[in-house]
Amino acid sequence: MLARMRADWNARAGEDANYYVAFGRREQDEEEFFATAADVVRDLESQLPRLRGKLAALEIGCGPGRLMRPMSRHFGEIHGVDVSDEMVRMARERLRHTPNAHAYLGSGSSLDLFPNNYFDFVYSYAVFQHVPSREVVFQYLREAHRVLRPGGVLRCQLNGLPAHARAYDTWSGVRVAPGEIAQFAREQGFQLLALEQIWTQYMWITCRKRGGGAPPCAAAPRIRHITNAITAEAAVPVAGPMASLSLGIENLPGDCDLNAIAIGADGRSCRPSYVGEPAHDGVTQVNAALPPGLRTGLVPIEVFSNGSPLCAPAWMRMIPAGPSVPRLVSISDGVNLLSGCVVASGMVKAVMVEIGRPGDFRATVDGCEAGGVETFCVDQLFQRYEFNFPLPAQIGRGRHLVRVSIGKREFGPFPIEVA
Repeated sequence: MLARMRADWNARAGEDANYYVAFGRREQDEEEFFATAADVVRDLESQLPRLRGKLAALEIGCGPGRLMRPMSRHFGEIHGVDVSDEMVRMARERLRHTPNAHAYLGSGSSLDLFPNNYFDFVYSYAVFQHVPSREVVFQYLREAHRVLRPGGVLRCQLNGLPAHARAYDTWSGVRVAPGEIAQFAREQGFQLLALEQIWTQYMWITCRKRGGGAPPCAAAPRIRHITNAITAEAAVPVAGPMASLSLGIENLPGDCDLNAIAIGADGRSCRPSYVGEPAHDGVTQVNAALPPGLRTGLVPIEVFSNGSPLCAPAWMRMIPAGPSVPRLVSISDGVNLLSGCVVASGMVKAVMVEIGRPGDFRATVDGCEAGGVETFCVDQLFQRYEFNFPLPAQIGRGRHLVRVSIGKREFGPFPIEVA
């Protein structure tokens, strides 16, 4: 299996490394390729305040160095490993003017090149979603724990879509459920600090290796304030993409994490998703999604740690949810996301938000029904979905019109050019 991973990624690197890494379009130039990393780099940089040192970082699955180069400015040294010889060769070439960045050929299942307790930050993006073995994914996560210093942070992305029966390969890799990550963190000795975009292809986790923390605070915890996690307003709708709380908790115990903390709204369990770093005033942000079926009005919010009340309850105003308004974000080629309205791959991608019933999606091209629709939840909170479908067999080259619908709501027509 590891030999197949190496062979497949060497072949992809030889064919068009930039395309398979950034998945934007084929034959990207260097400037465009590195520009595709901007959003991921911003996400990784948002984790830097959690670090207690910035001496060394490690990227698992570094590819040709797309993330290592911009991340290198934050660390004394940065290292990357990849299963592909060709990707490592490209990374070394692109990082030749970055003296603190080093790329290595890895075994494909371990980090045995590195000693224990060495790194402050370990990260990975769009790597584990291509690994066909659950054993390999969790072996890498265990290895990340080993090479992190006490207090060091792991930030990585996994495919959190529900499991399916099809065999996994080196492109469509294994899928990992949120509960598996929570259990792994408990068993491994990780603080689980973020578990975001669950049940999507881009599930993100943040974990901290226990130890090396600040001394415990003797002051009693209390809820300083509660707001809407999305809008920061003093009211939260009981359903929809805005149904999420943000609690500011003063003197939250430093070892508290998503496995220890529980939040109740009117006696019903919320789903905690994020524990931040304490601010200068000692207040820590904790986010949680509301449970379905919550009543409106003033509702008590309770916080528990390991089953016991952590502090006195507070109150939050719950308001009725607004109507769901499905919207079409884009129509593009299903593979080349930068091609605009030109469809060259034979596949069309429709991106939509606020989709409560994705099974109601339909599409036509020049009135011909499109079948074989594949549906992916990209962001559960904002109900953002991707719908990929092949062009009907009778659609040839030239200009055509695409119409999509969700139930009785229709969108379009939208022109496309079939190349």
